[in-house]
Amino acid sequence: MFTLPFKLPTTATAPFCPSEVAGTIEVPQGDPFWKKVLRFAGPGLLVSVGYMDPGNWATAIQGGSQFGYQLLFVVVLSSLAAIVLQCLSMRLGIVTGKDLAVHCREQYRPAVAKSLWGFAEISIIACDLAEVLGCALAFKLLMGVSLPAGVALTALDTLLVLGLKGKGFRQIEAIVLALILTVATCLFAELIFVKPDWSAVMAGLVPSLATLSEREPLYLAIGILGATVMPHNLYLHSSVVQTRVVSRHDAAKREAIGLSRIDTIVSLLLALLINGSILVLAAAAFHEPGNTRVLDIDDAYLLLAPVAGTALAATLFALALLASGQSSTFTGTIAGQVIMEGFLKMKIPCWQRRAITRGLALVPAMIGVLTLGEHSVGKLLVLSQVVLSMQLPFAMYPLISLTSRRGIMGEFVNAWWTTGLAWVLFVVISSANAWLVWQALAG
Repeated sequence: MFTLPFKLPTTATAPFCPSEVAGTIEVPQGDPFWKKVLRFAGPGLLVSVGYMDPGNWATAIQGGSQFGYQLLFVVVLSSLAAIVLQCLSMRLGIVTGKDLAVHCREQYRPAVAKSLWGFAEISIIACDLAEVLGCALAFKLLMGVSLPAGVALTALDTLLVLGLKGKGFRQIEAIVLALILTVATCLFAELIFVKPDWSAVMAGLVPSLATLSEREPLYLAIGILGATVMPHNLYLHSSVVQTRVVSRHDAAKREAIGLSRIDTIVSLLLALLINGSILVLAAAAFHEPGNTRVLDIDDAYLLLAPVAGTALAATLFALALLASGQSSTFTGTIAGQVIMEGFLKMKIPCWQRRAITRGLALVPAMIGVLTLGEHSVGKLLVLSQVVLSMQLPFAMYPLISLTSRRGIMGEFVNAWWTTGLAWVLFVVISSANAWLVWQALAG
C-alpha cells in the first residue's frame, strides 16, 4: 500500500469516521518546520478531491471542447475562491474545536438548523450522484458493460468503505493521495499525447470579460464555478482539520492555522492543476481539430484515441475517471458523517452512512440512464452540478457569518478585508448560481 514518509502516533483500532477518532496527531514543539508541515498534511487532500470529481470533468470537457482555452481563467478564479472559503472553514475548526455543522446547530434556531442540514444532505446526494455516473461510465468504458449495469456496480463501493473500518485518517489520506496521483498521472500522460498549444494555454489564463460577453460561455463559466466550490467540503474541512490539534493555547492554534493553511493551499492548487488539465485536454483534443460539438464525457472517450493517435489515451481517460469517482466517494462518506453528527447528534457506522447515501443516489441515476439512454451521462452530470449550485449559499452564509464574530473566534476573528472579500464571493457566487439555475429551468 502507498505509505507516507514518516511515522505518526496511532491507536490500536484507529477509525475511519470522525465520530470514532480515538486521538489526534501530536506535533512536538521541537520538530523542524518541514516535519510539522508533513504532520499537518492530509486534511487538505481529503477536501481537494471534491474539486476534481466527475461533475468537474463534465463542465471542463464541455468548456474546453466548445471554447478552447478561453475559459481556463474561470477554473483558476474559481479555485482561488475555493481556497479562501476552505481557509475560513479550517480556521473555524481549529480555533473553536467544533465543526461548522455543530456551530449551525448551536447558533441558529432549530428550524433554521434543520433547514441547513437538509440543504447539506441534498448536496451530499447530488455529489454522490455525480460519482455514481462517473464511475458507471468508467465501468462501461473499461469493462464493456451497459450503463445501467455500471450504475449497479457502483453499489459495491459500500463494501470498500466497510473494508476500511478500523483504519485511521492517515491510511485514508494515503489512499486518497494515491488515487489523486493516479488521476494526475493519467491526465498528464494524455497531455503529452495530444500536444496542447501552450501559448494559447497561457493566453487562456488571462481574465477576459469579452469572453463572457455571450450567453453560452457565461453559462459554462457559471457551471464551472458551481462544480468547483462544493458546499459539503466546507463542513468536512472544519471537522477533519481538528485531528491535528492537541493544545487549546492561542500560540498552538496560531501555528496550527499556519501549517494547515499550507496544506490547504497546496492541496487545492493540485486540484486546480488537475481541473485545468481536463479543460486543456478537451481544448487540445476536440476544439482545435474542429470537433466543437463534443459536449458529452462519453463522446470525449470515443474520439480521444484517434485524436491522440493511441488507444492508451482512451484507457487512461477511463482509469482517471474511475479514480476520481472513487476518491470522491471516500470523502463524501466522511462529509456525510460529519454533517449528520453535527446537526443531529446522530452517530451511525460509516458503512451504513455510505449505504444510505449511495442508495439515495442510485435511484435517480438509474432512472436517468434508463429514461434518457446510454448517452445521458453528460446531461445528468451537469444537472447534478446545478443542484449543487443551489445548495452552496446555504453553507457559505453561516461560515462567513460565524468566522466574523469575535464572540466565537476571539482574536482569530476575520480581518475586515477577509470578511469583505468573503461577502463579495458570497454575492458573486450566489448571483451566478441563481442565474445558472434560472437558465436551466428556463431552458
